[in-house]
Amino acid sequence: MTIRRLFIANRGEIAVRIIRAAKSLGIETVQAFSEADRDMLAVKLADKAVCIGRPAARHSYLDAAGLVSAARKAGCDAVHPGYGFLSENADFAEMVESFGMVFVGPKADTIRRMGDKAAAREAAIAAGVPVVPGSQGRVADVDAALVAAESIGYPVMIKAAAGGGGRGIRIAETPDELRRLAPQAQSEAQAAFGDGGLYLERVIENARHIEVQILGDSTRAIHCFERECSLQRRRQKVWEEAPAACLDEATRARLCASAVALAESVGYRGAGTLEYLYDEPTGAFYFIEMNTRIQVEHPVTEMITGIDLVAAMIRIAGGEPLPVTQDQVTRTGHAIEVRINAEDPAAGFLPSPGTVEHLSLPADPAVRFDGMVYEGYTVPPFYDSLLGKLIVHGATRDEAIDRMAAALEGFTLTGLKTTVPLHKALAADPDVRTGKAHTRFLEGWLAGNPAFNPPKAAQ
Repeated sequence: MTIRRLFIANRGEIAVRIIRAAKSLGIETVQAFSEADRDMLAVKLADKAVCIGRPAARHSYLDAAGLVSAARKAGCDAVHPGYGFLSENADFAEMVESFGMVFVGPKADTIRRMGDKAAAREAAIAAGVPVVPGSQGRVADVDAALVAAESIGYPVMIKAAAGGGGRGIRIAETPDELRRLAPQAQSEAQAAFGDGGLYLERVIENARHIEVQILGDSTRAIHCFERECSLQRRRQKVWEEAPAACLDEATRARLCASAVALAESVGYRGAGTLEYLYDEPTGAFYFIEMNTRIQVEHPVTEMITGIDLVAAMIRIAGGEPLPVTQDQVTRTGHAIEVRINAEDPAAGFLPSPGTVEHLSLPADPAVRFDGMVYEGYTVPPFYDSLLGKLIVHGATRDEAIDRMAAALEGFTLTGLKTTVPLHKALAADPDVRTGKAHTRFLEGWLAGNPAFNPPKAAQ
């Protein structure tokens, strides 16, 4: 292990998670924080913390030069980007390593190749991995998108080439809609990722969203099985679980093997996730993109495999080989994660920043909370609304859902509105319990549920 002092170029719950993993390895931590985040939990837990700028992300967590300068001044030998912000920015990774520090993630050229969703499709095709029918790389402009869509067939999904997290995505049913929505997607992608590039994919109706967690050491790669993330609102994941109950063992084996093949073909280093759409009626799966970073939902994989993914990616970045071989990766039981956001689901999911008055966590040892909040903490209004994740493990999926329902009852956070009522309702829903959800399920479910779709005048 060559890493002695780690700079955390992120915030919130993932910063807390990285600090805990680093401390388990005996590594000193330096936490970056904006002026708005001076009191966040990660600042309190880190060995040292440095202010990196004003509240707006562009002046702090998206300021690559400022982050690198802060890391160098703090004497750090590695930088962990977390997820979001600059985690999939190849220029940032390159800048970090150009100053002699280790970027905890893949090499810059791998991020460019796989972090660009259009380029990743081409890499998948070269590795023999099936992909959703789509454009040949990026579309240069709206006219090129219209030509590509005619070949692909409507409806088409407009996607940000450089993005993730559901941002920069629109669905066009007709050429007129494509003409109207493409500039919107481009603007959103430019604002979120600093890159407005787009590509198109055919929409797979009622698909399941399956993703495979991989670890690589630049030479060898392994999978840590798969997760299902089909419960989504506006293409933002809400509820995630592992393994995917909709897969049979033969399909699971092919899916995971394809992810390993693709990761090894690009010499992948660190933790990454390959995302697929699964067409349950036909049993076909299609690669859609790779996230060249740790995922929000990584804890469910940790719960079923016992592998600390964040510690593993730090160890790999520090020069160690993969910590386990493929035959040593086993899974036990079923895990579910729900995202607890500072949003009011009864008022159109309006953001609800405020001060945490009381926080009480379930006492069940099979329940884990990865969070960023504490009593008296004021949630700033400048960033993502994620407060934390409640994760449970059970011997079976039914047991895990029962445990999640109980955990939600035992979870108390007052002072601001959260998405807990939504998760309670989902845990009780018969279609969720029987595994009938798909990527468009939640939108329709919300539209038909008066508790989460009040009249406009009431919002």
